Amino acid sequence: MNLRIKLFTAFLGLVIIPLFILGIITFLVTFNSIETKYSQQAEYSLKAIGYSIKNIFQEMDNVTDNGIATGVFQEALSSQDPDSQDLTAASQLELNANQRNFRSLLYSHPAIDYAFLYNVHGTGDSNVISIFNKENFETLPYEQFQEHPLYQEVMSLNGVPKWIAPHEYPELTGSEDVFTQIRLIKDLGTFRKVGVLVVQIKNWEFESIYRNLTIGSRMQDTRFFLVNDNGQVLYDFQSELSGETLEPGIQSKLSAITEYSSFKGKFENEESVISIYHLKEYNWKLVSVTSWHYLSQEVTTFSKWFVAIILICVVTAMLFNIFFMNRITGTIGVIVRFMRKVESGDLTARVDEKGDDELLLLQKGFNSQMEKINELFHQVKQEQLQKANAELRVLQAQIKPHFLFNTLESINVLAVQNEGRKVSEMVVRLASILRISIQDKEEIRLGLEVEHLRSYLEIQKFRFEELFDYEIDIPASMMSCKVMKLTLQPLVENSIQHGFEGINYRGRIKVTGMLRNNSMVLQVEDNGIGMTGKQLSSIQYADPDLDLHSVSVYPNHERRGLGLRSVHDRLRLRYGIRYGLFICSQPGEGTIIQCVIPITESGDQG
Repeated sequence: MNLRIKLFTAFLGLVIIPLFILGIITFLVTFNSIETKYSQQAEYSLKAIGYSIKNIFQEMDNVTDNGIATGVFQEALSSQDPDSQDLTAASQLELNANQRNFRSLLYSHPAIDYAFLYNVHGTGDSNVISIFNKENFETLPYEQFQEHPLYQEVMSLNGVPKWIAPHEYPELTGSEDVFTQIRLIKDLGTFRKVGVLVVQIKNWEFESIYRNLTIGSRMQDTRFFLVNDNGQVLYDFQSELSGETLEPGIQSKLSAITEYSSFKGKFENEESVISIYHLKEYNWKLVSVTSWHYLSQEVTTFSKWFVAIILICVVTAMLFNIFFMNRITGTIGVIVRFMRKVESGDLTARVDEKGDDELLLLQKGFNSQMEKINELFHQVKQEQLQKANAELRVLQAQIKPHFLFNTLESINVLAVQNEGRKVSEMVVRLASILRISIQDKEEIRLGLEVEHLRSYLEIQKFRFEELFDYEIDIPASMMSCKVMKLTLQPLVENSIQHGFEGINYRGRIKVTGMLRNNSMVLQVEDNGIGMTGKQLSSIQYADPDLDLHSVSVYPNHERRGLGLRSVHDRLRLRYGIRYGLFICSQPGEGTIIQCVIPITESGDQG
């Protein structure tokens, strides 16, 4: 990818795309804010409607309470001529004082559409007493009303008004959009049940609620419904869907809402914001529906302008890239080509220094940095070689005084006991160890390393005869492979000195070899005490890119872990970060140490 494309990509990635993302986030936040604010406004509106409906019902409750208190309804129920109780048919002079007062109160609240009484103790036609007549309305006979489920509910309310919405019980209230109050009438003297009052009120007040709410507000495009839990529209403030059923997606949410909820959904195949408020006193739901298109049209217009501005910015960036970037990318392109040479390993690459501007400083800086990098590479290489040689000498120096002293003391014991054959065997083993240890070669055949390891184990086996057994299982085909000197012996020494420390059972060491993925894996496994998580976490040389086993060494006091660490560092310095020691251990379960090195064949016999 050339510099022009990179600069253009950077402009897109750092300016255009963040701006575009910011626009999208702003767009989404704005949409969410619109929905949230509308939900709050809808909640306020629905609560206001619910409060107004409650006031209308309470006013009518007060009217009928007055009729009960003045005995108008009781007089009508006990009258010998029920037809004379119709307040709409009788003249003002024919009414008694209570009836005149009640009629005046009714005319102050002209919302009553129809009113009649059921006489609980009457017979035949005397069961129904009309208070306000209504044309083309046939009252449900009292005998059928007694069998209706609503009858027992009215009786159990014991005089408290029961309000019925339109279309809930059309057999009792008719099919018009009117609300009906039903309540039990008792005799004021004996509190005996004497009748049931049924009052229907006109919907003038409900229509005025809707008009007052929508005029001068953002709710003009909002539809309001009064529904039950089954989704049936009991009252449509626009008188379009009364008696019908809402969409199933809205129905499924109605019964679960106990206070207020707002969500997006489909209404008449249009995305809408639907808000639902529960009228607890009457067990109805107020529903408002507003088209999402109506709410979001301003934001949609803004988004179109935003997209147009982004497109203009992109075109401008392309023109700038074409006409101006070519002037400066030539020299930078040359420097980039030399940098790629450096990436491929050519640390001798140098740029021809020419020009008289900031690009000349860039060329000189590149050449200067390459000189310093070459010096640092040489210095690091020398330091690594010195470190590896120093660690090998430390490891050899540790083996000689400790191991040699203990071995010679064991030979002395055998000589005192006149064990000539064992003395000879021990001397041969010790000589083999010393012969391999003092070789100048850094790498030897695996066969020699195994011979060195076996000599070491035999000597330790004599010293700690009851402590452990060992087994070496390395294929003969691997014996000619090269391995760094003193690789296996420190791993086995770690198991004997630390893995078997304090055990009350016989230890076991198993050394195996295998070829895997073009690498040679030498594994030392013991059944010792293992290592804790704290010991595993104390590793000083673990590489985060390695993904084989958990790696660790023992805490660095006395000689513990020094041999493991030395072996690991030498292997990685020699072969690279893919190779080295990988240790897996668990307390009480023993330890497995894997030594992974590349496969190289030895051409000599040394």
